[in-house]
Amino acid sequence: MPPLLLTTSCDRRTDSGPVIVSVIGDAPAIAGTDRRLLATSDRVLTDAVAEGLVRFDAAGQIEGGLAERWTVTDDGTSFIFRLREARWADGQPVRASQIVTLLKRQLARGARNSLAPYLSAIDDVVEMTPEVIEVELARPRPDLLKLFAQPELALVRSARGEGAGPFRATPGGARAVLLRPIEDPDRDPDDDRPQPEDNVRLIGERAARAIVRFTQGRADLVTGGTIADWPLVQRAEPVAGTLRLDPAAGLFGLAVMRRDGFLADADNRAALAAAFDRAALVTAVSPDWAPAEALLPDQLDSLAPPTQPAWTTLAREQRLAAVRARVAASRVAAGTPTLGLALPVGTGGTLLWTRLATDLYAMGIRPLRLSPDDPAADLRLVDLVAPYDSARWYLSEACLACSDVAQQAIEDARVAPTADARAATIARADAALTADATFIPLARPLRWSLVSVRLAQWQANTRAWHPLNHLRRDTR
Repeated sequence: MPPLLLTTSCDRRTDSGPVIVSVIGDAPAIAGTDRRLLATSDRVLTDAVAEGLVRFDAAGQIEGGLAERWTVTDDGTSFIFRLREARWADGQPVRASQIVTLLKRQLARGARNSLAPYLSAIDDVVEMTPEVIEVELARPRPDLLKLFAQPELALVRSARGEGAGPFRATPGGARAVLLRPIEDPDRDPDDDRPQPEDNVRLIGERAARAIVRFTQGRADLVTGGTIADWPLVQRAEPVAGTLRLDPAAGLFGLAVMRRDGFLADADNRAALAAAFDRAALVTAVSPDWAPAEALLPDQLDSLAPPTQPAWTTLAREQRLAAVRARVAASRVAAGTPTLGLALPVGTGGTLLWTRLATDLYAMGIRPLRLSPDDPAADLRLVDLVAPYDSARWYLSEACLACSDVAQQAIEDARVAPTADARAATIARADAALTADATFIPLARPLRWSLVSVRLAQWQANTRAWHPLNHLRRDTR
């Protein structure tokens, strides 16, 4: 590990000049039409230069984007958006017809968009007037706005990434982009205009470099931190109060990838899930990290509370004894079970491996560490923040090798014609997937940031999303 990571700085950046933001990952690029697997840096930049109909504010709540207001019909099958006065990067006004074309492109069958599976209820997008559009739904979806706020549905007009703001991008140096707030041409001259301190220099870089930059007082924000980089930021010992965790909602656990050997039996899978020591795992990482035993974090849009696995009422010793007995029986038939775990590379992956391998050895299972994309993996880490608050997202993302019964229940939830029917089928799918035991919940997703005191508007939130126009003040 670079020795600089052990050096901290008490120097604080003065509140002058652009806000410097380091995103952990590759150099930022504006997302084009392929939005299946956007890097964090690409999502941050796209959100800055090309908003959708709505967007997230600092608290992870919905605010207006290209739409200044909206209404939902009583039956929940129509969203009507009135557009605000906005201009594209070339100065041309934004019109409803353009928005309809761009949205239809993202929603078309075969569109390369990771959110497409959760937008299938949209039947059509139509222009009502030059300033009003309607999104027609085949089935009511009250949670639609949070999907429209995601960068995957930001409206980019050309291959050059021309959006309607709230920033305009220019080159900002190696692996960096300089973002300047768009000035409203109709703004009163006496109003506050954007200042140099409202500009943002966005950098994409490795976690080690980003952490060093911050601790040396050369950055205001490091964002995009996950469990993969957690040991680095811990060892850097940043100034008290600057390391912040989001209460992220989503999935963090092990998905069963192969239904054979020891994992062919649902009772074996359930016993395995029960025996992991979640308390020891989260304690080894952070006292602010919350463990999870159930697939769903809350009831959300299900008819019933989250299904609790039967083993949750048992003491840890009983859980461990149960899985050891099953492993012993399996060993007689086929030798010592071996399970390959696909985990992140780097120090965070090693931290996870240490804890999970310790548990597996205690169960009598021989663990094997594999790379994140190894097709031979028996168990793969799923670490995702939920884009919206629907139980169907959790069920779909956890069902990588689940039973036909669970898959059918999830599909039934997708096509349910009414909100009540959807809630009932979601509850059934939750029970089916929990009984199938092909996903092992461990904790909530771990998302961290380093935040300087000049960023007064930064707020931790369940979306783990921090728009660049809501760091110092609203620069819309």
